[in-house]
Amino acid sequence: MNYEIVEQRIFLQDIQEKRVLEEFLKGEGIKLDKNLEYTVGIYDNHKLIATGSFYKNTLRCLAVNSKYQGLGILNKVVSNLLNEQYTRGYDHIFLYTKCNTAEFFSYLGFQEIVKIDGLAVFMENKYHGVKSYSENLSKFKVEGDAIASIVMNANPFTLGHLHLIEKAAKENNIVHVFVVSEEVSVIPFEVRYELIKKGTEHLTNVIIHKAGPYIISSATFPSYFVKDDIAAVEVHARLDLEVFKTYIVPALGIKNRYVGEEPYCEVTKTYNNIMKNCLEAEGIQCNIVPRLKSYNKPISASRVRELIRNNNIEGIKDIVPKSTYEYFISEEAKPIINKIKINLGRH
Repeated sequence: MNYEIVEQRIFLQDIQEKRVLEEFLKGEGIKLDKNLEYTVGIYDNHKLIATGSFYKNTLRCLAVNSKYQGLGILNKVVSNLLNEQYTRGYDHIFLYTKCNTAEFFSYLGFQEIVKIDGLAVFMENKYHGVKSYSENLSKFKVEGDAIASIVMNANPFTLGHLHLIEKAAKENNIVHVFVVSEEVSVIPFEVRYELIKKGTEHLTNVIIHKAGPYIISSATFPSYFVKDDIAAVEVHARLDLEVFKTYIVPALGIKNRYVGEEPYCEVTKTYNNIMKNCLEAEGIQCNIVPRLKSYNKPISASRVRELIRNNNIEGIKDIVPKSTYEYFISEEAKPIINKIKINLGRH
């Protein structure tokens, strides 16, 4: 059979190209991801036969027409994507794939991180990447009967976040707080990290960590940053929690995890419910703590941002720690305040 194989970038802004791509992926049982930076297509006589995309350092929406499997077509797709990612400065690459295609990616140098049988495998191209991460974490291990963890974005750090940490600190020997380090929030990671650090200086049994790529990142849990179907949220949540259970829990001896109750966001609410079921099935206590309230309204980072957006800096004084308030009235915060005013997103 004669093939006329051509590699070509697909621009999702083009309605026709996007429609063809969506139909192709649908035929392969894949839904087009809502957040993609780059997409490539492989064509035979102008017919789309394979595709792949990425968002940041995560490969997504990989598919090959079954008639063309075994011809090295997927290899072409992945090579194109990796070359583009390397050009953009990404070298630590992650991907999700179906369980029956994981072996193929292992031949391309990808290592399995975790697997959810029958659903998906989460992989990376860095040898011992997650193991090195957990080994570094283990340096902070403190022995005790009650070791807790909290994962928070804190965009920005509020009295609600502080209440959660103080409760965990009171009830445990040590609390490991992981600050989501993905740079997709309006407030940069370094600022969020410092506000948490300053706001918890009075707590001697709290250790602050950078979450890195293995805890609620666009690699492990993309649905946190981009609203998605609940079915996709469930898969992403289970993978994220599998990483947590497999590598982070043993590295630090975690027995308890604390999380704030979520009255509004369906993604976070779904994640919390799955987390409680997954962790408690493994003997790890999951504490969903009711939100702290101010004037009968739950305190939230989105409420703080809304007040700032409405030029009401004084209004945040009652719902954030002193250190957070002092930051937002400083000269240093002015560029961040301007960003908040024009940002209407979830983060």
